[in-house]
Amino acid sequence: MPLKRLIDRLPPPLVLCFLYIGLVVFGAVLLKLGAGFATTRPITWSDAVFTATSAITVTGLAVVDTGSDLTLFGQAIVACLIQIGGIGIITFSVLMLRALGMPIGFQHKIYLRDDLNRTSIHDVLVLAWQVLRISLLAEVLGAIVLAYVWIPEMGRWQGIWYAVFHSVSAFNNAGFGLHSASMTPWAGSWIVILTISLLFVIGGLGYGVIDDIAARRTWWALTLHSKLTLAGTAALLLWGTVAFAVLEWSNPDTLGSMTVGEKLLSSWFQGVTPRTAGFNSIDFAKVQDGTSLLTITLMIIGGGSTSAAGGIKVSSFLVMVLACVSFVRKESQVSAFGRGITLDDVTRVFSLIVLTGTLIVTATFFVLVTHDAQLLDVLFEVTSALGTVGLSRGLTAQLNEFGRVIIVLLMLAGKLGPLTLALLFMAPRVGRSRYATGKVYIG
Repeated sequence: MPLKRLIDRLPPPLVLCFLYIGLVVFGAVLLKLGAGFATTRPITWSDAVFTATSAITVTGLAVVDTGSDLTLFGQAIVACLIQIGGIGIITFSVLMLRALGMPIGFQHKIYLRDDLNRTSIHDVLVLAWQVLRISLLAEVLGAIVLAYVWIPEMGRWQGIWYAVFHSVSAFNNAGFGLHSASMTPWAGSWIVILTISLLFVIGGLGYGVIDDIAARRTWWALTLHSKLTLAGTAALLLWGTVAFAVLEWSNPDTLGSMTVGEKLLSSWFQGVTPRTAGFNSIDFAKVQDGTSLLTITLMIIGGGSTSAAGGIKVSSFLVMVLACVSFVRKESQVSAFGRGITLDDVTRVFSLIVLTGTLIVTATFFVLVTHDAQLLDVLFEVTSALGTVGLSRGLTAQLNEFGRVIIVLLMLAGKLGPLTLALLFMAPRVGRSRYATGKVYIG
């Protein structure tokens, strides 16, 4: 009981953080059980912790080859960690308790609210079940389509496992693949590329948005959050695809040698995957510097709230843009689609963006001073980790132990960031007194 009282006194985001760390340790222990059981060769504790963290945070950065260095059991461990990380550890735990017929208390709902990145405990149990149903339905449908391609190519059982693993990885925006070259061997396969991309785009919208679409069905009836997420996602998908095609169309190391159809398909895939999916059909170490900067920008923005995606989130990015536009126009209120956005939400967004930028700059500095690497490569890797994306320009494999620690911490911060940073550090505090305002000159 004393332990329970101690846990109840901790801030919910802190409890969530400890739970994710505990799951990382558990996953690392399973992966370190020994060669021939979870791995095909001995791996270090550093490898095991890095892999478990990358899986539970649905990032996809790897220091071991998932397809060749891990056995079927090891790959299944990674897939389970991805699934738990994708739907949320508290969501998974609460659903397990509910399935066992155990009571769900008020404190459980508080933890669940934070795990789902909600502001209220209202209907969190309903949303938790929706999360599970949506995940399973999307992953099963995705696996069926992928199996149609991979069973004839690989054989029945390997084709089925490839389909299941990649469907789970894609919908949860993890980016883990069983081939060392990710999706490169299927860069010209419209079925594989479109299925994988459709899975991570839908998974990146957020369960709240998907549920809202299913319940309301018409654009005008959607909530403001859903409208912002859908409009922002559509704009970013178009921008990412067109910009990638323009920048890489004639690059002989990426799109240059492809047919027009393959160029368009790869441009779509690589234009949308930086928003936390992490799959690649081309080598990112060979893209133009401008393409890398474009990708970094998309990785920072990320996907939708209450999804497996990372980043500052599409809705936060749009609120920032709308707030800047309102300021320039000297409008009294930030608004979108005929609805106002509260000053508290605007403040939270800018606080989150500043904290995210601070983490990126700080981590980039420490990796730069401890590694012989180029600034762009380090910035790309750091942003990929914090955004839980998983794309890499090759630096992850060259990291020393200190660099791995930084990336592991960034992946955890990226998974917990919108929760711990916004809810733990930005929680409103009522002061006993108010001060007279003073003038500050800006700009």
